[in-house]
Amino acid sequence: MRMSIVKLTGVASFAFLSACASPELTAQYSSQRAGFASVSERTNALTGQDAVWIQNAAEAKANAARVHNLVHQKTISADTAVQVAILNNKGLQAAYAELGLSAADIWQQTLQPNPTVSIGVLGIGADGLGGFRSVEATIANNLLSLFTRDSRAGINEIRFRQAQQRAALETLRVAGEARNAWINAVAAFEAGGLIRQAQETANASSELAARLGETGALNIAGQAREHVFYAELTGQRAQATLAARLAKEALTRQLGLWGTEVDYYVPNALPALPRSVSRRPNIEAEALKNRIDLSIARLELEAVAKEQGLTEATRFVTDLEIIVGVESERELDAGDRVTETTPQVELEFAIPIFDSGKARLRRAEMIYMRAANLLAQNAVNVRSEARSAYLAYTSTHQIAQHYRDAVLPLRRTIEEEALLSYNGMITNTFELLADTRARLNSNITEASARRGFWSANANLAAAVYGGGGSTSVGGTATGSDVAGGSGAGH
Repeated sequence: MRMSIVKLTGVASFAFLSACASPELTAQYSSQRAGFASVSERTNALTGQDAVWIQNAAEAKANAARVHNLVHQKTISADTAVQVAILNNKGLQAAYAELGLSAADIWQQTLQPNPTVSIGVLGIGADGLGGFRSVEATIANNLLSLFTRDSRAGINEIRFRQAQQRAALETLRVAGEARNAWINAVAAFEAGGLIRQAQETANASSELAARLGETGALNIAGQAREHVFYAELTGQRAQATLAARLAKEALTRQLGLWGTEVDYYVPNALPALPRSVSRRPNIEAEALKNRIDLSIARLELEAVAKEQGLTEATRFVTDLEIIVGVESERELDAGDRVTETTPQVELEFAIPIFDSGKARLRRAEMIYMRAANLLAQNAVNVRSEARSAYLAYTSTHQIAQHYRDAVLPLRRTIEEEALLSYNGMITNTFELLADTRARLNSNITEASARRGFWSANANLAAAVYGGGGSTSVGGTATGSDVAGGSGAGH
């Protein structure tokens, strides 16, 4: 009998130990930064900037010092803005925490349910038996969970890869928004500087009109025309100053800065146009291959397919438990107390009389069809977004190049010729000032077109790799929605 008990205990122990998660899986999902290495490598390759996952006070302090050195009282570039956003954006840290939550959830799922131990004492207070008649002890374990462990582990691995991709996608989104916020702020200050120059010209024209009016050489209507132009530009410059400050504040918010860290500057002007744009005839194929959100959708379809297979495999048997135990019973035989120990094995499962599993199977099929159709629709959208982004990229470059190479040279020529005519006393001062104002307006339009190109350039990267919002052409900056200043930065 003792041998039978030993064998029975061995069976229960084998079932329990075989249900334990492998050390490799435990190490993979239980590490402090599970899965973050691949996220960091992917985003660094695409943005050129470092990503950090802050998990304690010491790391937070070191990161704050790094951010301070990057921005405090410095003029930041677009790349610096992207780096600071990745380092300092608290929303991004929350996204990395979601990765940690996913790892913890999957770690939990790799562990089998704890066995249930049951101990019962029967016949309490029985005379002559030492206080009780029998003792029963059982250990119950879920066999179905054990048999489906490999399938569930495969699904969990796919879900974890999805979580990694989502963290990378969120990093790209933060980087893209930071770059666009930097472009908007710099463009606002650049165009505002041009408005300031136009205001200075209008001021000179207004003062000249006032002096001519005093001599009677210019009537009241002529004076009013010059005065109102200067007055309108003054109002536009005030509006532009507000817009520029708000654009910089939007950048500050995107960078996650506050306190003394907001004492940074942006350049006075956007970079010059590149000589040419990159030719990407296979832009759709690039996007289909590299878009992270599309990769997440593919993983979703793969996971749903595996879950459907698991549902079909467990269609009839939804719960299967083995219960192993012993019963030790004591009796009186001719006044002597005799103990008999008996092993027992039970198999517990639900009989599929009313629920045949068809509803669960149907639900799994519909979930798969939903994932498949969403993937197909996403692929269509990605193709269109890639085409739109590339069209905006090439077209905005052509538009900005046209203003730079055709419009601005002609405006300069007109102004130079007007100056020669003025020196030769062929034209008057007001005509010269009008030509100067027209050139400044063309400069503002060219700056707006250049802003559109750099925004389209940022959106093109988002369309190919993911993490972007709109791929529309950059907005036109005018005197009423841009602002400026002087000095090395703002």
